Amino acid sequence: MDIETETALEAGGLCDITTVGARSGRARRIEIVFHHFDGQYFITGRPGAKRDWLANLTANPEFTLHLKGAREVDLDAKAEVISDDEARAEVLYRILTESWGNEPSKANHILPRWVAGAPLVKFDLA
Repeated sequence: MDIETETALEAGGLCDITTVGARSGRARRIEIVFHHFDGQYFITGRPGAKRDWLANLTANPEFTLHLKGAREVDLDAKAEVISDDEARAEVLYRILTESWGNEPSKANHILPRWVAGAPLVKFDLA
């Protein structure tokens, strides 16, 4: 992997993902944000709403990550849904504070709602 791609992956941020529809089997591309912590990559969203992308990745974990911005490249990836509450809390707290800039007190206040209802997947690059 070239240095520009590594740098873009380490920064995290806005990307597109193409998943395979859980029921339709058709390719679905959406814009989303990914996060990078300690060599691992994550995708989440706000709690509450049902997410088609999560259903797609649960049924078909292989997807394409489309980096955008300074480095545009398509990468094969594989998702794993994180369901363990302790692991979810650890990652979501970091996303809330480090990626999204919430004060720790606010993050701690809203964290239980996020652990209970936010989608969260870890992904590895192929």
